[in-house]
Amino acid sequence: MRRSLARSTGFTGASTRLATLGSLRTAGLAAVLARGDGALLSHYSAAWLWGLIEGCGRVIDVTAPLPRHTREGIRVHSANGLSAEDRSSSENIPVTAVPKTLLDLAATSERNLRWAMPRAKRKGFLDPIAIDALIARSTGRAGVRRLRHALVEYREPAFTRSGLERRFLRLVREAGLPRPATNLFVAGFELDAYWPSFRFAVELDTYDYHGGYGEFEADRLRQEDLKLAGIEMTRVTGARIDKDPKAVARRLRLLLDQRKRELER
Repeated sequence: MRRSLARSTGFTGASTRLATLGSLRTAGLAAVLARGDGALLSHYSAAWLWGLIEGCGRVIDVTAPLPRHTREGIRVHSANGLSAEDRSSSENIPVTAVPKTLLDLAATSERNLRWAMPRAKRKGFLDPIAIDALIARSTGRAGVRRLRHALVEYREPAFTRSGLERRFLRLVREAGLPRPATNLFVAGFELDAYWPSFRFAVELDTYDYHGGYGEFEADRLRQEDLKLAGIEMTRVTGARIDKDPKAVARRLRLLLDQRKRELER
C-alpha cells in the first residue's frame, strides 16, 4: 500500500512536481511514505500542516532516518538526533511535533518563526515546558538561540490574579487616573476594574488565563453583553503592564477621556 500510494502520486518518478498532485495533504503523506519507515513531514511542510503558516511552497520537507538523495519536489533532512518526543501525527500524517517544528523554523527563518509562534499559542499548541526540554537536548543545534529568544515573549510572569490587580492599581495611581472599583459585580458579571461614572471596565488577562476555544467564545459573548448593558470594556494583559506600563496608562487615559465625552453627548 505504501508503494502504491507513493507511485500513484508520482513521487517514485524523478520529474514529479507538487503542482500535479491532487492535494497538499495527499502529497505530504506520499512524500513521507516515499522516504520509508521513520520519515516525518517537517520544517515548512509540518508548520503548514499544523496551521502555523499559510503555505508550504512547491517543495515538501521530509525528515528521514536514511541518508537518501533529495528528489525533485521533496527536500530531505537528516533525522539524526530525533527523539520520540519529536514525533507526532496530524490528520494521519507522520509529522514533527510542534516544538520540533518550531525549532526547525527557527533554524531557517526568523520571519516565519515570528509568524508561527502566536498561531501556535492561539491553537493551544505552544507548550513552553516541552520547548524547554527540546532546547535542553538540542544544545549546539541551529535555531536554538532564536527559539529561546522568541519564547521569552510567551512566558507569563509568575504572578497571581491578585498580584496582577495590584500591579494594575499601582499603574493607575502613578498615572494620576481615577481609582476604579475592583472585583465588582455589574450587569451579572464580575469586573476586574470598573469606573461607575464612566461605565467603563478593564479586564485583566494573562495569556494562560483564558486558554481554550470555549473560553475564547465566552469572553466575546461577555463583552457583547456588557456593551448591551451600556458598559464599554477593554483588555489589558499582564505582559503589557510588565513591558510598557506608561503606554498602558497613556492609552487608558485616552479611553477614559473618550468614554466621558460619549456619555456627555
